[in-house]
Amino acid sequence: MASEIQITDSQKAIKTTFWSLIGNIGLAIVKWTTGYLGNSYALIADAIESTTDIFSSLLVLFGLKYSSKPADENHPYGYGRAEPLITFLVVGFLITSATVIAYESIQKIRTPHELPKPYTLIVLGLVIIIKELFYRTITKKSKELKSSTLKAEAWHHKSDAITSLAAFIGISIALILGKGYEAADDWAALLASFIILYNSYLIFRPALGEIMDEHVYDDLVDEIRIVSKKVEGVINTEKCHVRKTGIKFHVDLHAIVDSKITVKEGHEIAHRLKDKLKSEIVQLADILIHIEPDDEH
Repeated sequence: MASEIQITDSQKAIKTTFWSLIGNIGLAIVKWTTGYLGNSYALIADAIESTTDIFSSLLVLFGLKYSSKPADENHPYGYGRAEPLITFLVVGFLITSATVIAYESIQKIRTPHELPKPYTLIVLGLVIIIKELFYRTITKKSKELKSSTLKAEAWHHKSDAITSLAAFIGISIALILGKGYEAADDWAALLASFIILYNSYLIFRPALGEIMDEHVYDDLVDEIRIVSKKVEGVINTEKCHVRKTGIKFHVDLHAIVDSKITVKEGHEIAHRLKDKLKSEIVQLADILIHIEPDDEH
């Protein structure tokens, strides 16, 4: 049952990322064309960010497929840790695109050029709406599947929406104020590069915590303790350590039982407890249960 759910979750994540990739390709083409013909570097900078999104989406697809591979002799805990590693690569793409945008923006600010074309605002308005829809859809899916990689993919779309908004504001200022304010478009692109860097940190930090087995799963621990007490023979629970691998969790749990029962009875309680937890909390990949005697019984 659990393995079927795991496959389903992986397929959902892969399908979400595939459509994200298609969207990035289409928007990148539109931005490059409109930015070049419309004389807007802010839009070209936005196109650069979308182009890096294409490569990061390909990485995400690879990471999701690889991390969903079943455990084997050499990887007894599975391949789930590939997901935050791919997230690090995605962050690298974001930082690279932000650096390129910042450098080119500064160069453009120092170089006189023509005003952007008014129709670039229409394109940017549509891009902002589309990217925000992508962000909300993928964020919802990342929370549902507890996927750090999908979260990074969602923030790629959010970063893109922010750079598009900055470009929209910059082009609007340049067009409204006219000659002498051509660089407003480029200043908008420069501002967008710093926003992308900040978002990169927001993506990087949770992935680092996942690699370091940082404890941020209090709600899941509470749920594990509640379910455990439903099992006959379990008096209480003690230590409960949770670590995330991909979109699944591994648990180390200490269960308190009557000190007078036999080893065999304790073993049977542990099996019932494990089966109960895996049936009621489907995101659990495996549970290691240690039996503790209750000295009061």
